[in-house]
Amino acid sequence: MTALLAWIELAFCAGVIAVAGSALVRNGEEIALRLGLSRSWIGLVLLATATSLPELFTGVSSVAVANAPNIAVGDALGSCLFNLLLLVLLDVLSRDEPMYRRIDQGHILTAGFGVILIGAVGALILLGRDQLDLRIAHVSGYTPLIVILYLVAVRAANDYERRTPRAPLEEAAGMGLKEALLRYAAAAAVVVAAGVWLPFIGQGIAEAMGWKTTFVGTMLIAGATSLPELVVSISALRIGAVDMAIGNILGSNLFDMVVLAVDDLAYTRGSLLAEVTPAHAITAFAAVIMSGIFIVALLYRPQTRLRGTLGWVSLSMLLVYLFSSYAIYLHGL
Repeated sequence: MTALLAWIELAFCAGVIAVAGSALVRNGEEIALRLGLSRSWIGLVLLATATSLPELFTGVSSVAVANAPNIAVGDALGSCLFNLLLLVLLDVLSRDEPMYRRIDQGHILTAGFGVILIGAVGALILLGRDQLDLRIAHVSGYTPLIVILYLVAVRAANDYERRTPRAPLEEAAGMGLKEALLRYAAAAAVVVAAGVWLPFIGQGIAEAMGWKTTFVGTMLIAGATSLPELVVSISALRIGAVDMAIGNILGSNLFDMVVLAVDDLAYTRGSLLAEVTPAHAITAFAAVIMSGIFIVALLYRPQTRLRGTLGWVSLSMLLVYLFSSYAIYLHGL
């Protein structure tokens, strides 16, 4: 009964995040429309920030309240993997032609910064110990570097957007900016509540099933907190805004690294990345590999698909995801 109750709680929490995340996205897009922003910029910054709120509050709750640092780091890095897996789903759903032949090559810039940030986090998990564990009080000396890299990435994307102007979205719903802001804040409050609850559910599942918290954080909690990205990706593809979906996915990965920086500030027992299991580096490097495959696909623009549904790029990314998940299951704590 304990295990069943934990799974029911996870399903309920995931449903709440999906509904609230969808509302976040709709109102976030409305705010951007009122401000005259482009779809790529909406996806990269506004929607990516909105859809990453579950990871932010789940992470802070994990380290500050539940004392579960492995769930916090597993959630952030696992969400990066899950987000990149959404590229496979988008490619399968893109029936007319391979997705990689339709999207803007400007996404290479964001994906490249994702490789730098996620790769740096993976390296710090392995190296940020003992003599290399630089700290300012309880905060890792590398945390400011992560934040600076994120700001540089956003600035570079902004400069690219300005050099490559695109027509802003013209259609908007009937609500005004103030109403959209209020609805956005209300949806964010619901996401916050669900995010605070999630790490406790994750710990309950780990104890009831005899699973490792690293695996639970990377797979289950990350999947639940990434539901808004799933909602956004499918919704954007349906309206033909595939670049918005890609921008949201890649932007969410960048923001998830900032989430780790915030988690490190909230974790008062020491340097977060130095305290967690080194197995998290597997997730980080798998995300780097998947991002690299995505960059290759954008440059090569493959046309061949297996039975008209799945290309070699998507198949490669799927295999990396499955292999890394199994490795985390075996070697996590």
